[in-house]
Amino acid sequence: MANVGGRGGTPSTPVEKSRRERADHAFRTTLGQPTPAYLLARLRRRNPAGDLSLPHRYRHNDWTSAMNTSAPHSCHHQDPVAEIPMKWVGPLRVSGNIVATQTTVPLATYESPLWPSVARGAKVSMLAPHGIVATFLDERMTRSVLVEARDAQTAHDAVTCLTAQFDQLREVVRADSKFADLIGFRHEITANLLFLRFEFTTGDAAGHNMVTLAADALLTHILRSIPGLSYSSISGNYCTDKKATAINGILGRGKNVVTELLVPRAVVDNVLHTTAARIAQLNIRKNMIGTLLAGGIRSANAHYANMLLAFYLATGQDAANIVEGSQGVTVADDRDGDLYFSCTLPNLIVGTVGNGKNLDFVENNLARLGCQADREPGHNARRLAVIAAATVLCGELSLLAAQTNPGELMRAHTHLERNNVAPG
Repeated sequence: MANVGGRGGTPSTPVEKSRRERADHAFRTTLGQPTPAYLLARLRRRNPAGDLSLPHRYRHNDWTSAMNTSAPHSCHHQDPVAEIPMKWVGPLRVSGNIVATQTTVPLATYESPLWPSVARGAKVSMLAPHGIVATFLDERMTRSVLVEARDAQTAHDAVTCLTAQFDQLREVVRADSKFADLIGFRHEITANLLFLRFEFTTGDAAGHNMVTLAADALLTHILRSIPGLSYSSISGNYCTDKKATAINGILGRGKNVVTELLVPRAVVDNVLHTTAARIAQLNIRKNMIGTLLAGGIRSANAHYANMLLAFYLATGQDAANIVEGSQGVTVADDRDGDLYFSCTLPNLIVGTVGNGKNLDFVENNLARLGCQADREPGHNARRLAVIAAATVLCGELSLLAAQTNPGELMRAHTHLERNNVAPG
């Protein structure tokens, strides 16, 4: 289970250390089998004195449930939690300019067919010569502010002034934040309204609060230094945060990753049970033409949102960011029977530090993904974004393959959901 709730403390005194050692032995006895280090760490935090009064339902090797057990006698208030089924699927193989690894991935979802579907895509990645090649293109977290000018000319003059003072604006941001760095800004003038879209890098944080704080400092500086402007809003909806917009699809918000996979003809046939030509044709008709007719905004894909939501919940991300995160384009091409398959995601908003990342299950999951290592600021978050993008490709490929075969999708949903079976 992915369990959103409180966290316990970690004992550090010699007496408490001795209790931890006794607890380790006791928990191994209770669980009846060797216990992984990450689970022991979790149990020690939840039961620092070695209290074994675990509910009976957790005493039958149900590690997932045990990991999410709160200390029964904790003196801290325990807020209610929302439990979401979570499984690790894979492994998948990913390489590129950020990472080269094979890893399983955590997915928290109520849609049980998603696990075997992503697992099938992951299997394909392991059978492809180079796996999924993920190219990290760019990163910029954005926040727009809105000011009112006396008239349009005043707004235009303000933009000219801000452009000339860009280095000074960067210093304003640096004075308020250790990790936020202003790397650019865009503007839009409508009547006497000036929308300023500031772009930042934010280290390993997704950066929502960081960029808002920086934008607030910039707004204060602008109103003090440029005459003829007045405050309208700290956010002008030109960012654009948690809304599907053209500007995000064009300029990007968060991390921009392109994933590519070349699948040999035999793998397409034996694992996906289809052909490259059928997948390429369906992608054009469904993702391209169908989305166009539906009025989609800078997006042409089957279900990026499914994989992103499950991955975001399992890794402590702001789930609402799947709104812009699921904007992206799938490309499929028949190359003499081999399948070229690609997913472009320009709006991946993920972080490995910040709000939600101190929950125990999130810490465990990020550590298993290799995203809590001692690296230069920003690298862990970029690694996480690349793995998220590779996970999206796995699910997208598997679903499109299923939809080339009449009845396959519904048979899978009926079997897995009605029988509550979720193979990994």
